[in-house]
Amino acid sequence: MKPNLASITIATRKSRLALTQTALVGSFLRSRFPGLAVEVLEMTTTGDRQTDWSLEQKGGKGLFTKELENALLDGRADCAVHSAKDLPTRLPGGLVLAGFLPRESAHDVLVVREGCGLPKTIATGSPRRRAQGQLLFPQTAWREIRGNVETRLEKIARGDADATILAAAGLKRLGLNAWRGVVFRPLPLTQMVPAAGQGAMAVECSEDRQAFFEGIFDAVTGKAVRIERRFLDLLGGGCDSSQAGHFCNDELLIYHEACGFQRFPFYGCTSAGLDEKVASIVASLGL
Repeated sequence: MKPNLASITIATRKSRLALTQTALVGSFLRSRFPGLAVEVLEMTTTGDRQTDWSLEQKGGKGLFTKELENALLDGRADCAVHSAKDLPTRLPGGLVLAGFLPRESAHDVLVVREGCGLPKTIATGSPRRRAQGQLLFPQTAWREIRGNVETRLEKIARGDADATILAAAGLKRLGLNAWRGVVFRPLPLTQMVPAAGQGAMAVECSEDRQAFFEGIFDAVTGKAVRIERRFLDLLGGGCDSSQAGHFCNDELLIYHEACGFQRFPFYGCTSAGLDEKVASIVASLGL
């Protein structure tokens, strides 16, 4: 029998996107458990505080998740909401991924300053976006950018750089289908393979809370993100890695600097064989 909770506390970052995603998870939980009281624990992470850090140089693993995970481990929160792409491939002991809400579109968007044709400078803190973007724009200079979604849009609009690259899912959840001074140009998955978990909202909890969430989240998204995270983990990558993997339509689309873009079919692969299939793909790359 599923355990009962009269109330639940969700840990989240304080950004508008994080709070928007947390509200969506809270609404979902209330729809599944009528009468459930949902409280939100807003937290500031190391990544939020260190706005002058280069995430590539400092490493991005856990910078936006550690404080939330500590709140799970010490009992201040029952679950935490993350953008799945921000999560390290290996969680701290005692914590698990309870599940995911249905995934939004996972593709990236090139945000270009209005009036700019071919961008001469593109700002991003993502090694993955830069590695693939250099193939699309070989003559472009690349620089770092930090800040929330709105801050980055404003920086491009005022000319700090000609363009940046953002996740379509975040823009959609914030209701941003336009921004004064910039133009949105969607990037096909085949030109910019998304980060593992991009577009998905992950709910993390302690092992002793896992039974409460069992069977309520989206199985299709869960399968896809499991495959993507396993692929990245076997390559030794993480949320700050230039490697990328995206699973959809029974195919794993990957990008790696050593072997470029590739597709691998999963047709007929059972749930029990997913990890083995991913391991065989990684072995075939010879990396």
